[in-house]
Amino acid sequence: MAESKRDYYEVLGVDKSADDTALKKAYRSLAKKYHPDMNPGDKEVEKKFKEASEAYAILSDPEKRRQYDQFGHAAFEQGGGGYGGFDGFNFSGDMGDIFGDIFGDIFGGGSRRRQNANGPMQGANVRAGVRITFEEAISGCEKELEIMLKDECQTCHGTGAKPGSKAETCSRCGGKGQVIFTSQSLFGTVQNVQTCPECHGSGKIIRDKCPDCSGTGYISNRKKIQVTIPAGIDNGQSIRIREKGEPGRNGGPRGDLLVEVNVGRHPVFQRDDMDIYSTVTMSYAQAALGGDIRIATVDGDIMYTVKPGTQTDTRVRFKGKGVPSVRNKNIRGDHYVTLVIGVPTKLSEDAKRALREFDAATGNSLGRNLEKDEEKKKKKGFMDKLKETFED
Repeated sequence: MAESKRDYYEVLGVDKSADDTALKKAYRSLAKKYHPDMNPGDKEVEKKFKEASEAYAILSDPEKRRQYDQFGHAAFEQGGGGYGGFDGFNFSGDMGDIFGDIFGDIFGGGSRRRQNANGPMQGANVRAGVRITFEEAISGCEKELEIMLKDECQTCHGTGAKPGSKAETCSRCGGKGQVIFTSQSLFGTVQNVQTCPECHGSGKIIRDKCPDCSGTGYISNRKKIQVTIPAGIDNGQSIRIREKGEPGRNGGPRGDLLVEVNVGRHPVFQRDDMDIYSTVTMSYAQAALGGDIRIATVDGDIMYTVKPGTQTDTRVRFKGKGVPSVRNKNIRGDHYVTLVIGVPTKLSEDAKRALREFDAATGNSLGRNLEKDEEKKKKKGFMDKLKETFED
């Protein structure tokens, strides 16, 4: 009796509404886990790999998936669709490319659908960094960077060949810049593409190199780039400046310049996304009686009226005094201020006396205890004097 097959969606671990991206992601994970090359000699793992590959081959093809959703496995049994099971599938053509892409990503290499190395190619991106202050991150600013960038060599005009000579077509790849190799797998023949090791993808071999650029076709120059830092940018974020990177190949555009922003710390303010936090100290009298205190914000100092009886660690919110949104300048975060009561560490005798009187007036036990201590000191002083009189 033939062993019944599991549902293809169950095999891949996806639901029936899964799109192509979800199918590919699920199969990629299973293929990497159960590929025979990763588990040599394990027949059970090989069986699971074939099962996952069969499921993906069906569900990744719109027509086969439609038939499977309608008839189930019967659609591909002998006489039902002519496929005759997994071993009967043809993985050449587009299907071979799909599997080539997946296993190229997992094990290296690529598929023959990759970009032609002799076609226009965008230049490499360049990364740089810039340091700004906390205030500059809030308000935005302009910065000038000096970086080394490549330009076309004026001697050879980018060919890399010595004037009077020219580059030769690479005999290894025939000028394509890529070499194709074929491998056999459990699901058929797969063609993969690699950069030509002889010409390194250029398709040309330079025998007589340009003396100024050493055959590269480019000269590095120091350039000044003006960078606009938008208001609200956060530490670690990057700014992309289009086509300010390395030059492209074969007429392709320059790459981009990616500027990572490093924001300095502030002695008073702390930032959390679009909100700002700070702490302000007030006196005990201000907390008890109320009154105006000065609070620093990124927009300047403001006066705030403390309510009588305000407790320490009270948090006050100033709406719209936080960080502006990078995408919408009309949106800003909030500023949260924690009010704390400052306790003095050095007091004069008058200040101490005033505090004791205040403490006693408010019915605090500390004040009453201090009064008793004072009385004891006075009594002790009288008895000491009386004792001294009799001793004399």
